Amino acid sequence: MITLHDLAGADPDLRFSPYCWRTKFALAHKGLPVETVPWRFTDVDAIAFSGQGRVPVIQDNGKVVSDSWAIAEYLEDTANGPSLFGGSGGRAHARFINAWTDSVMVPGIATLIVRDLLDVVAEKDKPYFRQSREARFGRTLEEVQAGREQRVEAFRMALTPVRLALRAAPWLGGAEPSYADHIVAGTLMWARCTSAFPVIDPEGPIAAWLGRVLDLYGRLGRAAKTV
Repeated sequence: MITLHDLAGADPDLRFSPYCWRTKFALAHKGLPVETVPWRFTDVDAIAFSGQGRVPVIQDNGKVVSDSWAIAEYLEDTANGPSLFGGSGGRAHARFINAWTDSVMVPGIATLIVRDLLDVVAEKDKPYFRQSREARFGRTLEEVQAGREQRVEAFRMALTPVRLALRAAPWLGGAEPSYADHIVAGTLMWARCTSAFPVIDPEGPIAAWLGRVLDLYGRLGRAAKTV
């Protein structure tokens, strides 16, 4: 069984990392059993064996892989089960989606929920989380999140490529879900699990698609704990 070190909040059942969710969807897509181990931001020593300090990290029969993209490639290249990419073209497509999501969606969502995140992280993580994120933004968490009700429409407009793609096919992967779907949906799970603020239009096509993703793999996403 693969072991996954998975970011958790003060509640060990609240798992909210966008990158860990990408990996969990990928593992489920491959039909691979996994044991998840809750990890917090300040538990750096717990994953020292990986040679770095972030999750997701998987251990598979002595093999250690970190970084959600590297894990997806590892699973595709070594594990049986349905393909995550559907060939080299699909891998290149997913790599673009990965880069776009990390450069557009992740920072966009962060400005909408970063103060909410402080309320769910473990108590021992709060000083680190506030200090590190405020240094990153150059403002307090409260200042970063302020005015989100007026700013959310700009973020939703940035998701136009996703809406247009979903007009042509039911999944970002085309006729079937692929790792491209897991990347975008995993990132939206970050907000879904930690904040009541609606970062996407709850009545729009992206919400309908996300609902389909949540019901995949035995309703893996649907069953996730939320605040």
